[in-house]
Amino acid sequence: MRRYRVDAFEQLVEALNSLPTIGRKSALRLAYHMVQKDSFGAMKLSHAIEHAVATLQSCRRCHTLSEDELCTICSDESRDRSKLCLVQSARDIFAIEESGQYDGLYYIVASVEDLDEAHLCRIVEGVEEVIFAFPPGIASDTMTLYIESRLEGRPLRFTRIAQGVPTGVELENIDLLSLGRALEDRVEI
Repeated sequence: MRRYRVDAFEQLVEALNSLPTIGRKSALRLAYHMVQKDSFGAMKLSHAIEHAVATLQSCRRCHTLSEDELCTICSDESRDRSKLCLVQSARDIFAIEESGQYDGLYYIVASVEDLDEAHLCRIVEGVEEVIFAFPPGIASDTMTLYIESRLEGRPLRFTRIAQGVPTGVELENIDLLSLGRALEDRVEI
């Protein structure tokens, strides 16, 4: 028995399904919506994807997404250049910026293997504090120790973002690593 198939539709479903967190059912719903319900929105999305892929590049200083050689954060003279926050991805920068609680600079280090030590050493010139904003875990701790050892001897203060119990979550639902860190990093009240 032959299965009903529309090649152009199936290609769209497969393309959507290749995105992270989009399963086949979600891809089918999205594809159907784009083709049958909102073709203008689909064309707008298509154009935005094409434009982003053609114009976005990596900032030569911090490695985040940028439309120019330097991103808007690195080129902003009002940012506090004495603070450098190390993160693992541009998504982390978007999240921190969304909080509105940080006014310094960033540097992306996806992994120890990707670290350009010479570039990082140039970036920390004039920096007073290096803030590690890596997700909790053994790999992150290893990367933090490695970077600290490479920057040893420089007049830098090393800090890490607080980790522990998120607001509104019962202690029984917290993983043991986060709960342990929350107890270790407790503060005076």
